[in-house]
Amino acid sequence: MTTMTREDIVRGLAENREAPNGSARNAHAEALAGAAEASDDRALFREALDNLINAYLYSSESSKMLVPFARLLQEYDKDPGAFSDWDAHSLFWQFKWVATAISDSPGIPLESAMGWLEEMERRYRTAGYSERPVREAELWLAHATGQDERAEQAFARWQAADRDTMSDCRACELNGQGQYAVLHGDDAEALDIWKPVLEGDLTCAEEPHRVLATSLLPLVRLGRTDEARSNHLRGYRLARGNDSLLPSVGRHIEFCALTGNESRGLEILAEHAPHVTPLANVDDRLAFHGGVLVLLRRLEELGHGRLPAVPYEGIPRTVSELYEVLHAGALDIARQFDARNGTTRVSDRFLERVARQPLVDVLPLGVRGSVLPQPEPQAPTVAGPTATTDGSRPTLGFEELVERARSARDLGHPGADALWAEVAVRVDARPETDPLVRADLADHRALAAARSGAENASGLLAAARDQYLALGRTERAALAELRLASEAAQSGAAPARIRELLATAVRAAEALDPAEPLRTRRIALAELSVIRVESYLRSVEAAGAEAHGQEHGHGELAAELTAFVASYRDTPLTDLVADAEEMLGRVALSQGDPERAVTLLAEAAARGVGAGRPWQAVDPLVLRAGLLMSLERPEEAERSARSALEHSAEVIDAEAQGVVRLTLADVLLRRGTAAAETAEHALAASHWFDQAGLTADGGAQARLLLARAYAQGDRPAEAAEVLQSTLPDLLEHGEQQAVYVREFLGDLLRRLNELRPAAEQFLLAAEATEGWEDPRPQANLAQSAADTLSDAGLPEEAVAAYERALALHRRAGGAPIAEVRILRSLAWLGLREEITGEAVERARARMDEAASVLEVASAANPGDPALHSELAQTWHQLAQVLDRHVNANGQSHDEDDEDEDDGEGFEDEDRSEPSLDASEVDGLRVEEIELWDRAAQTYADLGPDHLRDRFQCVTNAAWTEHERDDAEAGATRVSALIDELRLLPEGELPDWLLPSAERVLGQLRS
Repeated sequence: MTTMTREDIVRGLAENREAPNGSARNAHAEALAGAAEASDDRALFREALDNLINAYLYSSESSKMLVPFARLLQEYDKDPGAFSDWDAHSLFWQFKWVATAISDSPGIPLESAMGWLEEMERRYRTAGYSERPVREAELWLAHATGQDERAEQAFARWQAADRDTMSDCRACELNGQGQYAVLHGDDAEALDIWKPVLEGDLTCAEEPHRVLATSLLPLVRLGRTDEARSNHLRGYRLARGNDSLLPSVGRHIEFCALTGNESRGLEILAEHAPHVTPLANVDDRLAFHGGVLVLLRRLEELGHGRLPAVPYEGIPRTVSELYEVLHAGALDIARQFDARNGTTRVSDRFLERVARQPLVDVLPLGVRGSVLPQPEPQAPTVAGPTATTDGSRPTLGFEELVERARSARDLGHPGADALWAEVAVRVDARPETDPLVRADLADHRALAAARSGAENASGLLAAARDQYLALGRTERAALAELRLASEAAQSGAAPARIRELLATAVRAAEALDPAEPLRTRRIALAELSVIRVESYLRSVEAAGAEAHGQEHGHGELAAELTAFVASYRDTPLTDLVADAEEMLGRVALSQGDPERAVTLLAEAAARGVGAGRPWQAVDPLVLRAGLLMSLERPEEAERSARSALEHSAEVIDAEAQGVVRLTLADVLLRRGTAAAETAEHALAASHWFDQAGLTADGGAQARLLLARAYAQGDRPAEAAEVLQSTLPDLLEHGEQQAVYVREFLGDLLRRLNELRPAAEQFLLAAEATEGWEDPRPQANLAQSAADTLSDAGLPEEAVAAYERALALHRRAGGAPIAEVRILRSLAWLGLREEITGEAVERARARMDEAASVLEVASAANPGDPALHSELAQTWHQLAQVLDRHVNANGQSHDEDDEDEDDGEGFEDEDRSEPSLDASEVDGLRVEEIELWDRAAQTYADLGPDHLRDRFQCVTNAAWTEHERDDAEAGATRVSALIDELRLLPEGELPDWLLPSAERVLGQLRS
């Protein structure tokens, strides 16, 4: 075995502190602690123990910290003086972690746990610390052991004790206080306590991560489902993959199980499959597996017990198998706690948790999820004519059910199919059935077959027709004849055959007894069908003809529809006239007459509503809304979309419901005035498209809208979570959208400070545009990637991306500002490693090149203020480069201007070289002053909007004068600026500027 040197251990400890939390980090920390002990370097051993305790804490093995902590405490008792103030503070701070770990370890006897608590209290009192952390630890141990009165007393003393340097952060304390309220059944009180954490006012390394997870079920129980959804999306993003937050992951899984999102719960479980093992920290295991068990039990109830889950100890498991093994293990842990604590509280709460029932049927989350196999379908409950006023399902006699089904059928109500489905279920239980009911059911089955394109549809339609004829129901037979013609057209029959069937249908309608009330409707419906089908046949026969032939076909169709509307406008056949007007609107749109289309679609919708068929108005209103947006009439578009949603209440087609909501969400998003409502409709649209089996199509577009709405509402974490879930679908919707989506995701990730994945998205988007004729999109994406790579601390990758972006901008031309910003960024990146004379000269060359680009552009556009502002910024930054050169050689001056930086967001990583001589330093400072003066004058010419930039340049120049031993010259500059500022009109001078300038003047003169 290779012996580690002291240097190896020190380096290893530094690396271990930065390593990701988890078992690998723990193993390395253990090895380092062993090597440090063997080295006989007590200070190094103490450092290694401290590192090991911290590694255990932020993992699923936190209970292991007891041994290294006891060793460290022994070291302290042997020689307290060997511990610095910080080391001693750290040791006492870790006492709190150990107290929790002891309470959470059923293998430690209760007497020992109480003894550790007493030891903690004694040591805190001796060291002069507040009892606040002691009482918090006492609260949880007393609660777990069923000592409720003692727990109440500890809670009160915890709240009453003073906060000091040993107190937990406020965010963590509020977490515990809220959890205590939930245990007492007061969800509202808990949420009120958690509010500062949930709103981001109080944060720490593990908050709001834990509170976001703990708040989920209280929010749902209180009906605050929008907040619960938001907290899930934000919280799971923070907890995902974090070993120390497995209990929080379990809460997210449980939330999914109890809100109709079982497939999402399974996906989260799969992401954490390696942790579905006997964890070292049994309390974390109980918490995490408890949430998993809620999901598994729910899946079993839904009939998915044989569905593959995740492996356990290397063996693949079904849902039922995993439930059995996890339940047995978790219950055993709970009973170990009970045995130690002398109460059944832990197992009672565990069993109560696992048995929880869903809180809502379905709470759409917005993220894309896989679809679970559906259980056997049940007869649907429909709204409309069969629903009571409170939406419940009434109990109907068979005859009444049939009459309602016929009424819904004749009205064209969307709920008719569900009613006939129930008739079909109940008719088989009847000994005798009216032949007409049998005929109606045959007709319903035939129509369903025709809609689905079934091969036997024509045979079923013909059989239904014959049954109606045999019963003397010629008006129903005539309708069946018309459906036969439509089915033939739908199935691609020969035009001659289709026309033959149409003629038969028309004759059947005209042959109806003049006394038949439906005769006129049957004739009108046949006429409208002939118009529709003949238009289709003309298009088929004209396939390959020139465009003017198509235009002639549109004109002929428009004339026929116009004549139909004129013939029946004043009859009771309002719904058929509405159909014709909707077709006319679509024809007008295809003819390039959008204004006429807008009018016709509005008339069609109004007639549908007037006919008592509001669902008939939905399609024309949706089309009209999109058309109005293209005509830049957003207010009218919104009214049309809202009207469509209002009239869609009885529409049962899931795709249609999705389209309505997607349309309204799109209109609202493009208006940019209602981000929250936009998100609400986009969320509903995604849910409906999922129900329709269109997750990858309409569902993906709805989720894109949802992500945009979240981003517009300053909810980037939720936007990113939704967008990433549906990214694979969106990438299949064309190259343009793929590029847009990746850029959008990159922007979101950058806002969340997830810089490396953000840069990856920008680079992938740039790669997708390589074949485009216009290089500007690729240039902009490469520049975004470069900026992000630089912020992520990847200078080599950033330089490569900047160089690529620069070449593309120059190839495209017309982007001087983008060019100079890249050149300035490259200048600063060249100073990342060291600030030598050679590196400074390269940076100066980049800055000079940027100035030249701007001077050429300004000559072509002399009045462009943006170009002049960038030129001033370039001079400003070149002066900063020279100043950095002086500072790196031990010649720094003490500037008071806290706003000064390198202008491109790069940190100062000065490296020294042999000092410049005095004359070189002075020459550089003179040049700095000249550059700042030039920049300040340009900012002055640009006006009040650039006062901050001008102030920075003036004060930089003033302090540089001070470094040249001419403080009065610097004071004169600032004094002149102050005199000028005092003459500015009220409202042009920022409140902070004059006091800041006066402060600088005073410092210069002192």
